[in-house]
Amino acid sequence: MEAAVAEPGNLAGVRHIILVLSGKGGVGKSTISTELALALRHAGKKVGILDVDLCGPSIPRMLQAQGRAVHQCDGGWVPVFVDQEQTVSLMSVGFLLEKPDEAVVWRGPKKNALIKQFVADVAWGQLDYLVVDTPPGTSDEHMAAVEALRPHSPLGAIVVTTPQAVSVGDVRRELTFCKKTGLRVIGVVENMSGFVCPHCAALCPWTPSSRGAWRRAETSSKSFPTALPFTPSPP
Repeated sequence: MEAAVAEPGNLAGVRHIILVLSGKGGVGKSTISTELALALRHAGKKVGILDVDLCGPSIPRMLQAQGRAVHQCDGGWVPVFVDQEQTVSLMSVGFLLEKPDEAVVWRGPKKNALIKQFVADVAWGQLDYLVVDTPPGTSDEHMAAVEALRPHSPLGAIVVTTPQAVSVGDVRRELTFCKKTGLRVIGVVENMSGFVCPHCAALCPWTPSSRGAWRRAETSSKSFPTALPFTPSPP
């Protein structure tokens, strides 16, 4: 089968695309997507965030961009810029809802169509990185995003989990999804891997199995796993 060839379009100026995946909800995937985008921005990169978690679009709230409007230009939709320097741009279904609490009750084909429209019709301009925040699991939306994005730029994936055994068990499925779809796994992040004491700054693991994601990644991929502890604000 011949590889798909990208047609000139709104992703022509995007150098790298990173998908942020998780096998289970509630592991902090959107938080990791946001922090990754901000870290790249602080490194001097121009970054876009595509929020394709259609049923749980939380990126606008994390970047304090709720209630912002999406405008049209000759090239399509103009993403929302979250900083004055316009180094971080964002597109999310959250900007298209009349009310922030409105539920997206759509069947698969309609979700897939919107994801493809996001890929084709958002005028990103020149970007060093496009970070794609996906819903949890390995659903139709993931396939729609991968198939729509694949022809345009090198794709990589970051898989997010937490130390709990029920979450770590889903890492294997997510890594298998990456293997089947040809996504290169950049890394595995064990989020909330421990607790940093706000008084003495000591790192305390939640459970003896807190290195679970590390072990799973080491046995299932060549990616380098990273542990991020839960760090509360000091009193």
